[in-house]
Amino acid sequence: MQDIAVIEDAAAAEASLDPIRARILAELAEPHTATTLAARLGLARQKVNYHVKTLEQHGLVELVEERRKGNMTERVVRASAAAYVISPAALAAVAPDPARSPDRLSARWLLALAARLVRETGALINGAARANKPLGTFGLDAEVRFATPADRAAFLGELTSSLAELVSKYHSETGRGHRVVIAVHPSLTEGGDKS
Repeated sequence: MQDIAVIEDAAAAEASLDPIRARILAELAEPHTATTLAARLGLARQKVNYHVKTLEQHGLVELVEERRKGNMTERVVRASAAAYVISPAALAAVAPDPARSPDRLSARWLLALAARLVRETGALINGAARANKPLGTFGLDAEVRFATPADRAAFLGELTSSLAELVSKYHSETGRGHRVVIAVHPSLTEGGDKS
């Protein structure tokens, strides 16, 4: 089971977003049969079986084992990942594009950058998995509180110039390109409000 799977296919995304199927995927963090799933979810076994087969067709559920039970074979399945992310590639025709309005101070541009990050990183993860090769990435996450808007502006100015200096120092016309994305946005509290 993968930690996170990236869904790039529109049909797989649609299958995963069905409320019953989403509940089934959550339950399948641990292996179950259609019978045990039906009991946990309060649904008919046939209905659960139908949804599990749909999820399995899209690679969201995998077979763990088959075992004989009386005169039938019972299938034990689990989710193929602990968590799923739907890539904007699943909605390619309407996916956000940071090139459409490159306003570095716009929250919508930041969201378009994040969508591109998910799309590109998801494609790299899926490609590396198919090739059975490791993928070299790096992520950094920090939180900072600014006493004043002027402090925030000064921070952004220093961050921009420091990054420009680093890019200038290490950029080469040869070798593999790497994308660097830095985002600064207000944090959310546990209730979802801005702090």
